[in-house]
Amino acid sequence: MKVVDMILAITHEQKLRKQKNKLQYYNTGDKIHKKQLAFHKCKSKNRWVFGGNRSGKTECGAVEVVYYARGNHPYKKLSKATNGWVVSLSSQVQRDVAQAKILNYINPDWIVDIAMLSGRKDNPSGGVIDYILIRNVFGSISKIGFKSCDQGREKFQGTSLDYVWFDEEPPQDIYLECKMRVLDTNGEIFATMTPLKGLTYVYDEIYLNKYNDKNIWHIFMSWDDNPYISEEAKASMRASMSAEELRSRQFGEFQDFGGRVYTEFDESVNVIEPFDIPLEWQDKISIDPGLKNPLSAHWYAVDYDGNIYVVAEHFEAERDISYHSEQIKRISNQLNWHRGFNGMLEAIIDSAANQTTLASSKSVTQLFYDFGISVDPRVNKDMFSGIQRVKSYLKDANGRTKLYIFKTCTNLIRELKAYHWGNADAPVKTDDHALDELRYYIMTRPQNQPPKEELSQIEKQKQMLIRRLRHR
Repeated sequence: MKVVDMILAITHEQKLRKQKNKLQYYNTGDKIHKKQLAFHKCKSKNRWVFGGNRSGKTECGAVEVVYYARGNHPYKKLSKATNGWVVSLSSQVQRDVAQAKILNYINPDWIVDIAMLSGRKDNPSGGVIDYILIRNVFGSISKIGFKSCDQGREKFQGTSLDYVWFDEEPPQDIYLECKMRVLDTNGEIFATMTPLKGLTYVYDEIYLNKYNDKNIWHIFMSWDDNPYISEEAKASMRASMSAEELRSRQFGEFQDFGGRVYTEFDESVNVIEPFDIPLEWQDKISIDPGLKNPLSAHWYAVDYDGNIYVVAEHFEAERDISYHSEQIKRISNQLNWHRGFNGMLEAIIDSAANQTTLASSKSVTQLFYDFGISVDPRVNKDMFSGIQRVKSYLKDANGRTKLYIFKTCTNLIRELKAYHWGNADAPVKTDDHALDELRYYIMTRPQNQPPKEELSQIEKQKQMLIRRLRHR
């Protein structure tokens, strides 16, 4: 055999092997979809990918299903056969999208049997599949079942499952029914969707995570995250869509007719893992008081470059000042937070705290002082100036970020994501207690300006000494 013929034969054989076992070659080579890998690596039991069209979201959902069926997940230890569902909006969408993607990653040699709802089992891609039995690496059989939301909630009852994959957003009753299916197996829910229905239950329960469920995780995927889409293809798709439609179909963002206030907020950038804050960075505590409404307090630190860190949170409703004071002091002790010259904690607070009520002859300011916290009500409450200042720290016109929030500050993060404009060109004044005291604090800081020249080491040491003296 000639050398050229040998090379062609080898190339042909490699192509056949790759076609036969696409799972092995998924997300390998020169182009890596990093957010797909983040999805596969995540250990949370309820994972959601919000992505635009062609962002790669459905691909990773299909591969996750095949990983579980085969039992050879590269990032999770599996030890037995699995039984799961793939849920699409309709049987036609199932056939054309989720089912096609899964079949693309299944080696025909792995298939033990296929049951069809319509069409022939020797041509499964041409019909609608009921279930596939897959031989796994343990020598047993896994089952991939297919469901469509148009069947109604009753068709989702009764079976215990190891996982459910939603390809696009299901009706809430079907979502809740599927959660029950994985309850006794400690199984998983994962979903891949383009949010085209507005602010639905998924927005509240998953994106905002209003119940602070530690099992919930989400990620956004856009065209720019998919390394396999050319710039020409992106330009062509953009040309055919309105600006509003692009927010959902390119970036996978939820849309509200009023619009988000803090569009600059990017959870993947502004939210960070906690770390030990140096004493010299500690700055102020900011409080928005509340009795029936939540009292919100956050601890703020500033590094030598002017970056702000929100490092701790107290957020609770229907408690008195005595209780809140004890919680603020407890958290401050955990942080080894600095005290003033009189040994008291110092904070800024809404000026409304100076008022007395029929329930007490003392103001909130006076009550905090009695419990060992000196609060200063001289804050700038100009809402629109404050919003613009916060925006400049979240991300300025040049894309620089100077506001970072520890992921433990869940209520502040939730409010930043949910805050939206009303009909009168003003934000809707609900669920904004943490945002109010964030504004009070940010207004004590200068407008975010372009970075100055790098300070000399001597100047940095001087600033550090000044901050140490101030916090003694």
